[in-house]
Amino acid sequence: MGKVVSISNQKGGVGKTTTAVNLCAGLAEHGIKVLLIDADAQGNSTSGLGIDLKKVQVGLYEALVDDFQLTDIVIETGYSNFHIIPSTKDLSGIDVELYGLERREKRLREGLLLLKSEYDYIFIDCPPSLTLVTVNALTAADSVLIPIQTEYYSLEGLSQLLGALNLIRLGLNPDLTIEGILLTMCDRRTKLSLQVVDEVKSFFREREYIFSTIIPRNVKLSEAPSYGKPALYYDPSSPGAQAYRELAREFLRKNELVAVC
Repeated sequence: MGKVVSISNQKGGVGKTTTAVNLCAGLAEHGIKVLLIDADAQGNSTSGLGIDLKKVQVGLYEALVDDFQLTDIVIETGYSNFHIIPSTKDLSGIDVELYGLERREKRLREGLLLLKSEYDYIFIDCPPSLTLVTVNALTAADSVLIPIQTEYYSLEGLSQLLGALNLIRLGLNPDLTIEGILLTMCDRRTKLSLQVVDEVKSFFREREYIFSTIIPRNVKLSEAPSYGKPALYYDPSSPGAQAYRELAREFLRKNELVAVC
């Protein structure tokens, strides 16, 4: 059965989507079969893979509200071993519609039962807020990967996220673990970034796994989505692409799978 990993942080702009797209691409390069679920109404994971949002007819919304089978919504990305369940604009108002439905927090979890055997890993790109969609994602997940930007307010709201995870464990998903903390957008030329790295490591020391790979601030990571490509394919030699390839290798080592160099 494939492992489900939610990529989540209630703070926006920390690199959740960039991490989702590029980590999936990096794992796919190793022959790992991955599925990315775009759970954000902005649809950045979908468009960042070159998929025209205006042409997407059905997506995660239909699976959660209209009982479409997730297996019927999966589409190819154009990259081997890498599929996606896209987002649509309808996802933005889904909380109101989910509220009156039975088992509203577990609809994604139940929908994934038929898909987990088809993939090695399923990643969920969560919205930057604790909506019912995020609750569904965390209830469906085996673990959560938390990107944290290496800037002054990086730990702002993190205690709220950890509190929310504890509530999910208590009421909906007792087996949910933290996959790891990923430091992103790091500029090693500045003292502030290095101070934040130390602060995060100190905050989580002996409590949670912190990925040793640190994602640098890199213009190619920002440019790649506008070309509809993961940075790994837009500019394979860029520092950002190399960092995400190393993250994929570290992720595989952590999960006791052999990463091909």
